[in-house]
Amino acid sequence: MAGTISRGVKAPIIREGDDIVKIVVDSVLQAAQEEGFSLHTRDVIAVTEAVVARADGNYCTVDDISADVHEKLGDTVGVVFPIMSRNRFAICLRGIARGAKKIVVQLSYPADEEGNHLIDEDALLDAGVNPYADVFTEAEFVAKFGEPCHPFTGVNYLAYYRSLIEEEGAEAEIILANDPTAILRFTDSVLVSNIHERERTARRLQKAGAARVLTLCDIMNAPRNGSGFQPDYGLLGSNKATENRVKLFPKNAREVAFAIQKEILARTGVHVEAMVYGDGAFKDPVGKIWELADPVVSPGFTDGLIGLPNELKLKYLADNEFKALSGEALTAAIRARIREKEKDLKGRMDSQGTTPRRLTDLIGSLCDLTSGSGDKGTPIVLVQNYFNNYAD
Repeated sequence: MAGTISRGVKAPIIREGDDIVKIVVDSVLQAAQEEGFSLHTRDVIAVTEAVVARADGNYCTVDDISADVHEKLGDTVGVVFPIMSRNRFAICLRGIARGAKKIVVQLSYPADEEGNHLIDEDALLDAGVNPYADVFTEAEFVAKFGEPCHPFTGVNYLAYYRSLIEEEGAEAEIILANDPTAILRFTDSVLVSNIHERERTARRLQKAGAARVLTLCDIMNAPRNGSGFQPDYGLLGSNKATENRVKLFPKNAREVAFAIQKEILARTGVHVEAMVYGDGAFKDPVGKIWELADPVVSPGFTDGLIGLPNELKLKYLADNEFKALSGEALTAAIRARIREKEKDLKGRMDSQGTTPRRLTDLIGSLCDLTSGSGDKGTPIVLVQNYFNNYAD
């Protein structure tokens, strides 16, 4: 009778240089022995990106970021659409400022891309502001709306980001605008700092005549003096480690996933799937914050996790195709319908509402909710029965 099971698995505190594959496999097998469960084909073993990158030593310092920014962008840098986060962006901004003489930060309003609000959306309507066109200096924004205070952290990000820049000896200027080309009034050397819309933002700036346009993917995408790096995402997906150091998104996630799959097969004879996951892709309905501050949910996974679900909607079948049936006859009819379903149900009425998202996004979000981001101590998640259906 059991359906999908998501089980957090405890692990030792993982340090730089640890064998992450051995730790994951040992932890899962120990949990199975202690809790009395078995592994099955197509179970999914997932491990959070944080411990994969930590074990690999994929870190860089503020000085590494500073050198990279100075070489690639020069003395005056426009930082467009950064998210408002002490964990995700503040240390990166410190490095950016250390590598320049002047930083112009352009924040979007009323919120950043991740849903961190400076002001309530209704305040824009009440003030008669056109968010598509109106540009504010920091002083003008404060005069109109008051000092912004993040509802969860209590941080005034205008003042906080300005202070970080000035502490590094650079001149700071903050503007608020939703048109990325507004930054070109101040500098034509721009670092696009939003996450999921970065390519679109960069294209608009290039089309408007910016001389140099980079995204955070282009900073720390190669090592600096032996530092860590991320060839695909650069600083995207990084997290604060210390006041002078950030942990980058893992660069070996795919290799780790396949190594876990191989080791489990060697030790148990069971062919599982494996993945490395970061933030889940979901939005908080109260705080309005979109959880996904990583560039992708999963930077590495085995081949069995490629694709989207291909599922029928049971309630649609019960209310329509088999509405005249009940009891065992209904059960048998629906199970037969599932067994006979086509390989691609896209566009079919009997599959509507079945969440057409990538498997890695769905399973990674489940894993993120299971492991949490605090002190649960379960950076490994075992997902079982995910690929089973009502007909199995």
